[in-house]
Amino acid sequence: MSKTNKNPQILSSVSNALRILKSFSTFKPTLKVSELSESLGLAKSTISRLLSTLTHEGFVVKDKKTGAYRLGISVLTLGGIVTNELEIHNEASPVMHKLVSETGETAHLAVLDGLSTIYIHKEECNHPVRILTHLGRKNPAYCTSSGKVLLAYDEKKLVEEIIRQGLKKYTANSISEPEKLLEELRVIRERGYAISTEELTEGTRSVAAPIKDYTGKVVASINVVGPIQRMKDYKIPEIARKVMRAGEEASERMGYDKRFLG
Repeated sequence: MSKTNKNPQILSSVSNALRILKSFSTFKPTLKVSELSESLGLAKSTISRLLSTLTHEGFVVKDKKTGAYRLGISVLTLGGIVTNELEIHNEASPVMHKLVSETGETAHLAVLDGLSTIYIHKEECNHPVRILTHLGRKNPAYCTSSGKVLLAYDEKKLVEEIIRQGLKKYTANSISEPEKLLEELRVIRERGYAISTEELTEGTRSVAAPIKDYTGKVVASINVVGPIQRMKDYKIPEIARKVMRAGEEASERMGYDKRFLG
């Protein structure tokens, strides 16, 4: 549906170009003019002109065979600048490296982006598996350990909005009942960490803990993820302790002091 901006300071052409860029996702890495026209409520001619400009500047690339567009290298360049300037990224990096060494599994740093989680840093283990966790990837918050941690400590209205939009089942283990999600978030707050077992991707398990800033607000989550064959049930308590310790260390590097903030 097309958006109408009444603010005279907002340029509709720039706004629409940015809406095009934000339409791409991991689930839809390529898009055609017709698809963008339908989803954004803009004429195909308008979409085509905007894509031509974005192509010229390197923000999208056109596949000559299919006519579909994908994001270009300019997006990656800007993303790298943003990531490097994030304080949480800089402070958590050494902690993540240590966590990978301790657990032997891949670690991620994630933050909330709307109703989803987005990975802003990743430390690969020596024996990685093919898991959809690349940098910049967005995942539904309610069916990942990182997302559930962030939801557990966020405002109630965010959880309510996710429930209102519907809890889609990605696997047999995905949480699809509102009451079950609310109970899960309560347990997470109580024990201090979250577990996700094949809730988004079959064959994988992850454990996440919160990272707090100097005010005590949860601003990110840190996790480890790996195949169930390695992250067996009996290993989870010890892995959870290490992940929580990593979250506490990252929080301290962010200025959090539990002696005063609890």
